[in-house]
Amino acid sequence: MAPRVVFLGDDFTGASDTLATFTRAGWSTRLFLDLPERQQVDGLDAVGIASNLRGLSREDIAVEIARLAPGIKALGADLIHYKVCSTFDSSPQIGSIGEALRGLETVLKPGVTAIIGGQPGLGRYCAFGNLFARASDGKTHRIDRHPVMRAHPVTPMGEADLIRHLDAQGIDALFLLSQPELEAMPPAQLAKRLHGRVLLDVMAQSDLLRIGKALQKVAGIRLLIGASSVAEALTGASTKRPADALEPLATSSGILVFAGSRSSVTSTQVDAAEGFERLCITPQELASPEQIINCTIDRLNRAIPVLLHLDPQAEYALDSAALAAQSAHLVARVLEQVPVGWLGLAGGDTSSTICQQLGFRDLRYLDAMDAGVSLCLAAHADPTLDDMRIMLKGGQMGQSDLFSRFASRAGLGR
Repeated sequence: MAPRVVFLGDDFTGASDTLATFTRAGWSTRLFLDLPERQQVDGLDAVGIASNLRGLSREDIAVEIARLAPGIKALGADLIHYKVCSTFDSSPQIGSIGEALRGLETVLKPGVTAIIGGQPGLGRYCAFGNLFARASDGKTHRIDRHPVMRAHPVTPMGEADLIRHLDAQGIDALFLLSQPELEAMPPAQLAKRLHGRVLLDVMAQSDLLRIGKALQKVAGIRLLIGASSVAEALTGASTKRPADALEPLATSSGILVFAGSRSSVTSTQVDAAEGFERLCITPQELASPEQIINCTIDRLNRAIPVLLHLDPQAEYALDSAALAAQSAHLVARVLEQVPVGWLGLAGGDTSSTICQQLGFRDLRYLDAMDAGVSLCLAAHADPTLDDMRIMLKGGQMGQSDLFSRFASRAGLGR
């Protein structure tokens, strides 16, 4: 039996949030780290595939989508969700949403490609095609004036109009259905407007519910682009939790957090973290990591939780992919020598690359640590890595005490 939905996450933190959204709604869901076989998804309502597309060049995205899209189509779902960050941060050169969308359209041939432009639960709103986002100061800013996203180190957002933003990435013929238009249409009428490429405003949860009902009335393959708000629309924003989502015992009590994000939000969380020995990785230590690896192993062997983090003020002289790769190599070297039952990862590119480097098979949602921050259970062929708890968070996500609460949660599992 084919799944109801297949979602492809452009990074691991975002994919884990969509995994959480479907699971909390009572849908049987599993997040795979590569294309699953058809028999692996039997009985699942929603099937996720995590990727690192957000950090890839346009050329590499084209190659990866050409590899993934036929396998996604073979899973048999009529609803395909390309999960992107709620801030839509991307560019024609890096993390191009447009390149991924065109590649998926070529293979899937959807009747509608619907871009859902907001996630109110995270303070993300799309009004008349323009994207707004709440910042850590509690204020909501137009995305090109957002204190963090306008200065993102890899994909700064200099355009709030999503039609213009995506047109620069090769997505033309995109028409807008504004929130007043949506509000005036019953789902059956809205369904008739869903064809071709369409951008849908979202200002409130009621907008998502209306969009979800309309999408269910559209025949054929529907390609949906957006944040976890897409899953909220499809599930009716339900929060029913399945009865069998119980938390098994951890294989180890070791606690390691790696913060590869250098955003101001993550930096605040690092500074506020209690219960850890914080080790800042300098550019020199990342290039020659033996000392920092040995120091980390020593602390973990003595049951001291460790928080490794990059220096937000340092210049590492590496592009985002190379920085993530070296970070993943460091974490993998540590875990080769000391068992860790609890692993926290901060940063989309970092999380994606580390999980791929470690070779997990799939992830199952356990609980929410914060809005947009999931605690997952990882499956691995190696018993020392199997059943590891992994907390995945994007750079902008979580309250200041997130890492402290993760340490406390891990302590409860000892």
